[in-house]
Amino acid sequence: MRHTFKRIALIAHDNKKPDLAEWALFNREFLAAHELVATGTTGMVLEEQLGLKVVRVRSGPLGGDQQIGAMIAEGRVDLLVFFADPLQPMPHDPDVKALLRLAMVWNIPVACNRASADFIVSSSLMSGTYQPFLPSYDPTDPIPVL
Repeated sequence: MRHTFKRIALIAHDNKKPDLAEWALFNREFLAAHELVATGTTGMVLEEQLGLKVVRVRSGPLGGDQQIGAMIAEGRVDLLVFFADPLQPMPHDPDVKALLRLAMVWNIPVACNRASADFIVSSSLMSGTYQPFLPSYDPTDPIPVL
């Protein structure tokens, strides 16, 4: 089945990079049909493991999370796969929260672990055109009656 092109952002904290690389290798055929963008070191690991081109932005703590957040706000990311390490404190935690907030604001799917990533990439919605509902944040818009 031919997949409709998607832009997939991939991020992993240091302790989760091997997990993301293993997941990506398992899903290599699927990922090869899409444009991949990743934060610095994660992108390097994925390029080496997959042999695929990965657009790399800065490392997360150096602004990469915010660069991907900007891409989300501009409508240039269709899926965020972010394997965060829930057991390690992150000095750039505010950036991580801002990134996840933007994904919620712009209603893009987010996978935070292998199970959610597997569910999302195996969804029939990934193989076709999908236009997420974009809520209006304009206070002058009338509230819809349900």
